[in-house]
Amino acid sequence: MTTDNPSKLRTFLDNCFITFQSLLPTHFLSWLMFHIAQIKNEPFKNFLISAFAKSYKVNMADAELERTLSYPDFNSFFTRALKPTARPLDPDPAVLISPVDGRVSEIGDIKNGAIIQAKGHDYTVTELLGSPQTAKLFQNGKFCTLYLAPNNYHRIHMPANGRLREWGYQPGRLFSVSDLSARKMSKLFVRNERVCAVFESDYGPMAMILVGALFVGSIETTWTGKVTPPHGQKAGTYTPASQVVILRGREMGRFNMGSTVILLTAPRMVTWRPHLQAGKEVRMGLALGTLSKIV
Repeated sequence: MTTDNPSKLRTFLDNCFITFQSLLPTHFLSWLMFHIAQIKNEPFKNFLISAFAKSYKVNMADAELERTLSYPDFNSFFTRALKPTARPLDPDPAVLISPVDGRVSEIGDIKNGAIIQAKGHDYTVTELLGSPQTAKLFQNGKFCTLYLAPNNYHRIHMPANGRLREWGYQPGRLFSVSDLSARKMSKLFVRNERVCAVFESDYGPMAMILVGALFVGSIETTWTGKVTPPHGQKAGTYTPASQVVILRGREMGRFNMGSTVILLTAPRMVTWRPHLQAGKEVRMGLALGTLSKIV
């Protein structure tokens, strides 16, 4: 193949990456990453943490432990806590805050039950949640897809006060959730493994979907602990045995390695801030939109 046309070469290479990715043993690689991230051998973990922090230019100034070598293993470094004052919350309780540090992948309306993944690609709320009944709560509602890069803070917080109605696990592959994969791979987020949590907020139903990805060794929630690994479990939806209430800004989950969070809200519940669009950087605690009680 010639390189006379750079756009054709780029398309060819992108397609090769997608094809190659589909052949990878993604569950095994993510399982392997999970175990590597737990290694406490000091020279090994110090090398791994230092190399990662340097390669991705990780900002440690906000971290509770600023010294990278203070962490007992790579996972502890990757899921590090921040200083209590590092992410102040928008003081207006009627503001829906960003649950993560990251970047807006897509944001907008849920139209006819469909969510935009990228230009030319969409998927349905039913496919995402695995439940037609639960999907009805978000028919014609709003969505915001947030991508967490490897150098981001990887704990996930509540965008509003919420009582857990149900949560579930949906098995799937563990493809990369990069912009390239979102543009090229149809129904990426519903093909990937994910944990779905549905809450009743002060303003109406909302859902947080934690999407697994290549090398995402673990997904955790604060009410059940580690959900994955193992990967590829049977799909299931669960009602909490006792009431789980998580206040706005409090932690609700975390990733080991980067991935994506999809936030869903009921119709007429939120008005997105007009400056938010694909590619916009966000920080946990800052405003995504204004909330209104559903009448």
